[in-house]
Amino acid sequence: MLQEGVDFYFNEQGLMVLTAAYHLKRGKCCGNGCLHCPYDYERVQEPRRTELLQLRAQKKS
Repeated sequence: MLQEGVDFYFNEQGLMVLTAAYHLKRGKCCGNGCLHCPYDYERVQEPRRTELLQLRAQKKS
């Protein structure tokens, strides 16, 4: 069972966003390009994977 605030939260648009904690429990990248993917989008197809990694790097800067 998912726990709000731990496994997910709702963004400003009311959409459910899965957390990194949820993904770590899941054990692998699902390939959907999730915002908090702790697996560096390893199953996301190119060129989308590269785009997501670049966006993540820009946000950290």
